[in-house]
Amino acid sequence: MSADARHLPAGAQGRRGGDWPAVLSYGFRPFFLLGALYAGLIVLAWLPILSGTLETFSTFAPVDWHVHETMFGYVAAVITGFLLTAIPNWTGRLPVQGAPLLVLVLLWLAGRFAVFFSAEIGWVAAAVIDCAFLGAVAASAAKEIIAGRNWRNLMVVVPVTVFLLSNVLFHVEAGLFGGSDYARRLAIAAAVVLIVIIGGRIIPSFTRNWMVRENPGRLPIPFNGFDRIVLLVSVLALLGWTVLPEGLVSGVLLCAAGLLNLARLTRWAGDRAGRDRLVLILHVAYLFVPAGLLLAGLAALDLADVPAVAALHAFGVGAIGTMTLAVMTRATLGHTGRDLKADVATQLIYAAIVLAALVRIVAAFMPERIGLLHLSAGLWTLAFLGFCLRYGGMLLRPKLKPKRVSQPPGRPA
Repeated sequence: MSADARHLPAGAQGRRGGDWPAVLSYGFRPFFLLGALYAGLIVLAWLPILSGTLETFSTFAPVDWHVHETMFGYVAAVITGFLLTAIPNWTGRLPVQGAPLLVLVLLWLAGRFAVFFSAEIGWVAAAVIDCAFLGAVAASAAKEIIAGRNWRNLMVVVPVTVFLLSNVLFHVEAGLFGGSDYARRLAIAAAVVLIVIIGGRIIPSFTRNWMVRENPGRLPIPFNGFDRIVLLVSVLALLGWTVLPEGLVSGVLLCAAGLLNLARLTRWAGDRAGRDRLVLILHVAYLFVPAGLLLAGLAALDLADVPAVAALHAFGVGAIGTMTLAVMTRATLGHTGRDLKADVATQLIYAAIVLAALVRIVAAFMPERIGLLHLSAGLWTLAFLGFCLRYGGMLLRPKLKPKRVSQPPGRPA
C-alpha cells in the first residue's frame, strides 16, 4: 500500500495505489516540492535574463517568459497539488497517485522544457506540450468530483479551466503578436479568483477551529450573502481589468471590489489570531488581494500616480506568493503527520515572502529601483528555497505514524 493509503478518507479505504515511493502517494508531495524549487530558481535567474547576461532559447520575450513560468509553471503546480489533495477529502475517493500522478508530473516538466526551448521546437509545439498539463489537471479534477457526486465543489474547476484558457491565449498572443498583455492579466485574475473562492472557505474555517480551542470569543462570520456579493463584484472587476485595465468603469469596479474584500477580511477575526502564525499568515496573504484591487483601481482611474505594475506585483508576489506558501506549509505539516505549528524556519519563510512583496510594490513607485528589485528577488528566492530545505524531507518521506499513548502500569492495553 502507498505511504499515505492508511490515512485516506473512509470511502477510499481498502483500495491499493501500488508500490510507489512516498512522493507519489499524494498530489501535494511532488507538486509543492517541484513548484517551490522552480519558483526560487526562475526568479534567481530572472534579473540576469532581464539584463541580457543570461539567455533562454524561448520565443517569449524575457518579461513574458518570467510571467509565464511564474504563473503556469509555479502557480499551476501549486494549484494542482492543492486540488489533488483536497478533492479526496471532498469526495471520499482514493487520491490520484502512483502512475497517474507521475504522468501529471512528467507533463508539467515537459511543459517547462518546451517553453524554455520553444525557439528550437516552435511556439505551436511548445503551446501544445505546455497546455496539455493544465488540460489533464482540469479533466482529472472534474472526473473525481463528478464520480464522487460532490457537485458543490465542481465550481473550483471553472477557474482552473480559465487558467488553462489563459495559458492558450498567452501562447497565441505572444506567438502571433509578440506580447502577452491580455493573457497575463487573465492568468493573474484567474489565480486571484481562486484565492477569493478557496481563501474565503479555508481562512475563516481554520481561524474558527483554532479560536474555539485556544482563544474563545468573537469568531469569524460564516460564509453568507455578503461573501457572494464580494465574489461577484471581484469577478466582474477582474474581468474588466483583464479586458480594459484603464478607464472609469474598470477603476470604479476594482476599487469597489478592493473595499468589499477588505471588509470581508475584517469579518474573519484575524486580529485575534496573532498567536498562531499558520493562521495569521493566511490573513496577511489575503490582505494583498484588496491591496492589489485598490492599486489596480487607482491606476485605472489615473489617480495618485499609481503605476499599473504595482498592482501586478501586489497580486503576484503578495497575494499569490504569500497565499501559496501559507497553504503549502500548512498542508505539508498536516498531511505528513506533523503538529500544526510554525517553527522559526517557517516564520522566517513567511517574513521573507511578505517583505519580498512589500519591497517589490515600493519599487514600482521608484524611478531608480534596481537595488530594490534585487532585494525583492533575493527575498522571494530565500522564501521558496527555504521551503524546499525545511519541508523537502517531509514531502519525500512517508507520513509519520501517530504516537502511541502508553498505558499506566497494571491497566490492560
